[in-house]
Amino acid sequence: MTEGKSSHQRGAVLSGPGLRTETSHSRYAAHFEDAELDLIQPILTTGRGFYRTASVLGVVAAWGLFAWLYQLWYGLGTTGLNRPIYWGLYVVNFVFFIGISHAGTLISAILRLCQAEWRRAITRSAEMMTVIALFFGIGSVVLDLGRPDRVLLIFRDGNIRSPLLWDMISITAYLTISSIYLYLALIPDIAILRDRIPRRRWLYRPLALGWTGSEQQQRYLKVTIGVMSVLVIPAALPIDSWVFAMIIQPMWHSTILGPYFAGAIFSAIAALLIVMGVIRRAYHLEDYLKPIHFTNLGLLLVGMSLIWFYFTFAAHLTVYYGGAAKEQTVFFSKLFGSYAPLFWATMATNVVIPLLIISNRRTRTVTGTIVAAGAVTVGMWLERLTIVVPSLANPRLPYAAGVYHPSWVEWSMTAGFLAMFILVYMLCSKLFPIVSIWEIREGRETALAEARERIEGYLPGWEVLRARPARDDRALQN
Repeated sequence: MTEGKSSHQRGAVLSGPGLRTETSHSRYAAHFEDAELDLIQPILTTGRGFYRTASVLGVVAAWGLFAWLYQLWYGLGTTGLNRPIYWGLYVVNFVFFIGISHAGTLISAILRLCQAEWRRAITRSAEMMTVIALFFGIGSVVLDLGRPDRVLLIFRDGNIRSPLLWDMISITAYLTISSIYLYLALIPDIAILRDRIPRRRWLYRPLALGWTGSEQQQRYLKVTIGVMSVLVIPAALPIDSWVFAMIIQPMWHSTILGPYFAGAIFSAIAALLIVMGVIRRAYHLEDYLKPIHFTNLGLLLVGMSLIWFYFTFAAHLTVYYGGAAKEQTVFFSKLFGSYAPLFWATMATNVVIPLLIISNRRTRTVTGTIVAAGAVTVGMWLERLTIVVPSLANPRLPYAAGVYHPSWVEWSMTAGFLAMFILVYMLCSKLFPIVSIWEIREGRETALAEARERIEGYLPGWEVLRARPARDDRALQN
């Protein structure tokens, strides 16, 4: 999508106040300058690959828009939804997008609070994914309602005892906090773009909020980001799981379903790995998104895979052991019936493939980790499908068992939403640095000293070792 350039060529592209050159600074400062140019360069140069990809995605998104207009005109009868299967691909997509939105929470907030230094290069891409995915998750609910104006009925006639209203309140709060969290971390980089790209100053100047980088501003920003990091974690709790758990449907009405939806973090890590791989290759950011980032996230992916497998095993074991007739019907339809291919494909993509690839050091490469993440992304979408449809197809009430086949309208809007999600992410990467410039600069300037100070505080007896040279010097003087 872009082509690599030398530091001199990059410097020739940029202009404006605050531009420094290597002749006026030390080699160390020039290294910081080159890093800023590397991260700003993707915003300024756009290759043919970007336009080709954007064109293809735009066509798919346009087809999805046509399918939506077709549904608006002819109604939800154009979908495969029926009685008793009143939820289908739209709700599956809703849960999926909400799931991958947890990437920003896990990677940015938790790792920031834990002071994990390797987070600095990946926080921005994770935070951006969170906000964009939340919008498309909400959009999936609008598709499922049939008419967009029905959204207003939730605000007008919503019942606080309804889990659907809990979900709406939770997601609204999560979107608000995540958007503020993303914007706060963007302010210093927006100020850099304001000073480096004069022709876009009309956009970046109001967004920078007068940022000058003073010590007071930096102190306030760090405190505010720290507070938002604490707030965003509970806001990201998978409240959408209670929408299922509070409904008396076989294999939904269970206390384990809430923790089971923690698998959202599993799919979020996988989606983030894929995004990082594409960014690394397209924008030539190999010096920033290093193999260690993929290794760490890959190991975290395997850990979440084992946790997900445990929850899946526990949920199905308790259903089988309980022996309830309606529960058994859904259980056997998933493991040995018409939904068995989807269920076992989910197990293979979520457990077997990641373990085989990432547990082997020879295949635990950047490419191997991305392949494992791609398998998990597919598997988690299938998992949502096997949660939603089989239970509705075998209802607790005395209805006949249903059959659900998504129509071309549903598949078209699913493809359109996915294409639009990727396209919006691409466009955002052309407006703002996809790797945080100020966090990389801060890490290079202060991370080593801070890490040394923390290690000295962890190790017992370090104060004695530090004081020993002073005692030896006094002994020599005496």
